[in-house]
Amino acid sequence: MNGAGQKMRAAGLADAAIAAFARSRERVAAGESGLIADDELTPVAELPVAEGLVTEADESLVNSAVVIKLNGGLGTSMGLDGPKSLVEARDGLTFLDVTTRQVAALRARHAARLPLVLMNSFATSDRTLAALGDVRQDVPVEFLQSQVPKLRADDLEPVSWPADPRLEWAPPGHGDFYAAIDGSGVLTALLDAGYRYAFLSNVDNLGAVLDARILAWFAATGAPFALEAVVGTEADRKGGHLARRRGGRLVLRESAQAPEGSFGDFERWRYYNANNIWLDLRALKRAMATGGPPELPLIVNRKTVDPRDPGSPPVLQLETAAGAALGVFEGARVICVPRTRFAPVKSTEDLLVLRSDVYRLGEDCRVEQLTERLPTVVLDPRFYRRLTDFERRFPSGPPSLRCCERLTVEGDVTFGRGVVVSGDVTIRADDVAGRVPDGAVP
Repeated sequence: MNGAGQKMRAAGLADAAIAAFARSRERVAAGESGLIADDELTPVAELPVAEGLVTEADESLVNSAVVIKLNGGLGTSMGLDGPKSLVEARDGLTFLDVTTRQVAALRARHAARLPLVLMNSFATSDRTLAALGDVRQDVPVEFLQSQVPKLRADDLEPVSWPADPRLEWAPPGHGDFYAAIDGSGVLTALLDAGYRYAFLSNVDNLGAVLDARILAWFAATGAPFALEAVVGTEADRKGGHLARRRGGRLVLRESAQAPEGSFGDFERWRYYNANNIWLDLRALKRAMATGGPPELPLIVNRKTVDPRDPGSPPVLQLETAAGAALGVFEGARVICVPRTRFAPVKSTEDLLVLRSDVYRLGEDCRVEQLTERLPTVVLDPRFYRRLTDFERRFPSGPPSLRCCERLTVEGDVTFGRGVVVSGDVTIRADDVAGRVPDGAVP
């Protein structure tokens, strides 16, 4: 066993996680970069559209379904050191608050059990469970994703960082879902309790609500796996897009796997992954029993061991994506859904749009989009990337963005009360802090 395996075993990680990471490390050592060149792929011209395929809801199917949310993230891209799900989404409610209310409303509407299960990380579990309080359901409320060593870029051995040993570890990406749900025993617990279908999505995507009609479509296909996709826009700067390999098989290419400048070409790569996944749990259990966790395309992230210190040792973080199982499960399907089912918050720019009058929380705590198109927001990262800095510059709340096409803020600008942004607007504050006064209409 190499040093990475020994380190994982000493940390008490499961054998399946150790074996999966060992395979990933071997692939990198053999020269796999994780990149997928453009000339290996062709764009997807057309996908089945949900509005034309979905059927009437079947209440019995909802009663055999479970909602699973990926909740392992700390929101480091926004300068957080706690669970992103505990950040206020809007109207005084956190992402977790909105999610639990959405699920409770679905239970009442369909008279179904419909448990909520979280894939937490070691970093999010305690605080998330404390926020949830007492949860009564017939299956566990959480299982834990694994953690993997960061590898030195020069020799692929685990990095040592005595100044903060926590930084020696990284999340393995949400592709760890398959090994984690099986290894934890939660997959077996769900099946034993009579659940067959799972709807899996990110906790920061409040548009991802279990839709009984899409569930009915998925069950009717008999497919083991289905992925929801949306038509791409300029806003799709992270995540993955769909393409076809030679031979026609659908694959998911993540932004980190695309050559520089290619990923954001949304007119060419028309369909982007919403990371809303439908699973037949029986089919997943059979696959795990015969071949173990699916071997997913590798994502190789090159970083420094301390992401805040560019002078710290260079490391590789090896990840996989859950949606990439599209290219692994035989008979997997993709369905194009409305953009309203895809409202992820990966940055403070996304959060500004979510908190603005572009959206509202409607019936059953569903997030309703009030404009035909979403505005593009670009905020100066020097002053807005960190959540604390961002909120300090919007002391009276977000401006109105309902008539906004694009908002670009350059420099240190604080927004007053009642600001309305219309059209394509750039606000600059050169060298000194600026302020958009109360009621100003740029």
